[in-house]
Amino acid sequence: MAAPMVLSYVQARPLLDLRPDVPVTTSVSLDLNLTETEVSLTEEGLALPDGQTLSWNALAAISGDESGCYLIERNGGTRIQFYSELLDRAYVLYPTLSAPTMLISGLPMHRIKDTDPHQDTMEKMQAARPAGRVLDTATGLGYTAIQAAKRADHVTTIELDPTVVEVCRLNPWSQELFDNAKITRRMGDAFDVVETLEDGVFRRVVHDPPTFSLAGHLYSTGFYQEVFRVLTGSGRLFHYVGDLNSRSGAGVARGVRQRLVEAGFRRVEDVPRAFGLLAYK
Repeated sequence: MAAPMVLSYVQARPLLDLRPDVPVTTSVSLDLNLTETEVSLTEEGLALPDGQTLSWNALAAISGDESGCYLIERNGGTRIQFYSELLDRAYVLYPTLSAPTMLISGLPMHRIKDTDPHQDTMEKMQAARPAGRVLDTATGLGYTAIQAAKRADHVTTIELDPTVVEVCRLNPWSQELFDNAKITRRMGDAFDVVETLEDGVFRRVVHDPPTFSLAGHLYSTGFYQEVFRVLTGSGRLFHYVGDLNSRSGAGVARGVRQRLVEAGFRRVEDVPRAFGLLAYK
């Protein structure tokens, strides 16, 4: 699928600074800092490669919003935000200097303090070391599945909310989720979907669920037993739990360690840098 054109304040502000110099040609990222494209700035505004013109007023509106990303269409910008009737949650694509994250009812999906969503994902990959067939239990913006597919033979990724998929379709950083033949997307509750998977087929499982308060069943011994079942004999599970050095993260991790052992995992290691645990079958 063709990548959408998306701008945030990060790209818009430098363009506004050039307004006194028009007409001028410059480079800008039209995909949230993935690539650069040469564009023209005119008295009317930003002349885009597909023939659209984004007015100076539209650029100023984007520039003034530090918490939104904008799909460029019909000579204007539309804020990428959706409301999920299924889960009664609001989703907003939130810009950073790197890959965007998604706000879920105001809370960021990825770590963004002293890091960024791309680096956050790469820390998880370093801990999980994708290989063979990989199961990603929570698609989100697809960054885990996309990065895992660069190293693994195949990735199966599960998403509960179709509204999240709509955000992905408009996020330039999520496009490989739809284009990469090594990625299979499944819809549904991870607990239910994992129950339908075959025994011993995944060398790695990456489990980055919503918080315990939102999805406690994905922290249960029963779910961990299902994950144990679908792993190969030498398989590993990376489980994101939060900052192990914080009171809340340490508390969650303590319960998770106990239930992973109850589910059959022979060893569970802390991975503080990735805010998670590594469990060995």
